[in-house]
Amino acid sequence: MTSFTAAEITEAYAALHARVQGYVDTGDWSDFALNFTEDATYVEHAFGTFRGREAIREWSVSTMTSFPGSVMTGFPLAWQVVDEASSRLICEVRNLMPDPGDGSALEQSNMTIMTYAGDGLFSREEDVYNPMRFMTMSVRWARVAQEHGRLDDEGRAYLATYGG
Repeated sequence: MTSFTAAEITEAYAALHARVQGYVDTGDWSDFALNFTEDATYVEHAFGTFRGREAIREWSVSTMTSFPGSVMTGFPLAWQVVDEASSRLICEVRNLMPDPGDGSALEQSNMTIMTYAGDGLFSREEDVYNPMRFMTMSVRWARVAQEHGRLDDEGRAYLATYGG
């Protein structure tokens, strides 16, 4: 395994993170997979394991362009650490929702483990979180948004499916 400096890993992730905000801002997630090596693995505990750029692209576009992913406004970091020996960056990512209409700020965090492969690319990402907590937060957001006339048809369908 090639060893990279903490500074290089940190810089590569900061650049990836800046690109992610661009995907949020435009709603176009098709280039998200380009942050990974061709043979990368993406482990997402609720949706499964995706191998290769195309599988990562299909999953990220599908997930982040549909409710609730399409509503999220950003993913700021709460903290991060780098383990040079394993070329990994571990961080807590805050998944932010916009004001649903009552001034509240709803979010749910996840732990992300990134394995750096060099040249600004990552060979693995693993997102660790409790899917039930995320669903509870997104249902709560949808209920408030609906009360304030801010929930679209896709959000209403999500609420009908998961909101009881």
